Amino acid sequence: MTELAFGLADRPQRDVVEVVLGFARTLRHAGVAASPDRVEAMLAAVGHLDVLDPTDVYWSGRLTLCGSPDDLDRYDAAFAAYFAGEAPRKSRTSARQEQRLAESAPLSASAGSGEENEEAPDLQAAASEAEVLRTRDVSELTVAERDQLRRLFALLVPAAPMRPSRRRRPDRHGSVDMARTIRHALHDGGEITALRRRRPRPRPRRVVLLVDVSGSMSPYADALLRVAHAAARARPASTEVFTIGTRLTRVTREMRLRDPDKALAASGHAIPDWSGGTRIGEVLKAFLDRWGQRGTARGAVVVVCSDGWERGGTELLGEQMARLHRLAHSVVWVNPHKGRAGYEPLTGGMQAALPAVDHFVAGHSLAAFEELAGVIENA
Repeated sequence: MTELAFGLADRPQRDVVEVVLGFARTLRHAGVAASPDRVEAMLAAVGHLDVLDPTDVYWSGRLTLCGSPDDLDRYDAAFAAYFAGEAPRKSRTSARQEQRLAESAPLSASAGSGEENEEAPDLQAAASEAEVLRTRDVSELTVAERDQLRRLFALLVPAAPMRPSRRRRPDRHGSVDMARTIRHALHDGGEITALRRRRPRPRPRRVVLLVDVSGSMSPYADALLRVAHAAARARPASTEVFTIGTRLTRVTREMRLRDPDKALAASGHAIPDWSGGTRIGEVLKAFLDRWGQRGTARGAVVVVCSDGWERGGTELLGEQMARLHRLAHSVVWVNPHKGRAGYEPLTGGMQAALPAVDHFVAGHSLAAFEELAGVIENA
């Protein structure tokens, strides 16, 4: 790999390495297990190819980073979003091209040479923009940057937290399954030749998202609803989505639509108090009275997305948060302002809510949303 990689002769070699590592990180968030050895193989492959050619970059990553047919669609979506372009289409000679690229991608890292191509798109610049965009505050983005961020949101696949269940499944380890052991012994003439074992089968834990759509949260409401849509699409049977403001609105059905833009449009029609006031305590009480006490919040991971500006009484908010904490398995509070330097939770609403919060996280950028997905998974 030379310093001419990606057409930037005056930049050090590590720029190309950083781009590939950033792309691998994006793939892992999209659900592709881009392991370190596969990333090393892609770096070696790129060193033998023309890094200015998007087709060469595309196939070098596809042949080295994908481990199963299920990874191909996710890889295409990640490539298009990360490099801000469409993935190259397969041609008639794709099989021959795959064979040629596979032969030229040894696992041992070695330097190669590439010639500049002025007509090729600057993939490194597009990748750098995507990396910077991940950490930008969504309230400060332009219209074009928001459009690009929407493509990156498609790669967010939150994993559901798991809980043990009474049902068990056969396994090499675990407790002895006497019924299966005796049943197999009967087939062997009554002699026990091996102990059959079983262990609890984990089940997805319910995730409940309460998204504040009041006026103070309007710069972040769209992004937070896209996070909720990603969670609802990943686990539709175990995810509930509500919006909070001056009233409680259930938008779970709208969030299950496949297209995120259609889901948000349908939710917008269903939400009567968009950009209105905030009465978090009253709305939480309504949620717990109607939904939480009946089982929606019981044993679930409840995620409250709000800046904590409470127009009602903070005493009521504190009481309802304590009540929620007793019902839920874990309570996560997402505050967009927490990602800003020097932020302190000084508002009355946050002061009342924090004693009942298990995880207090930021929610201002795509990188923060990716961290939130990890917090929910491990809650």
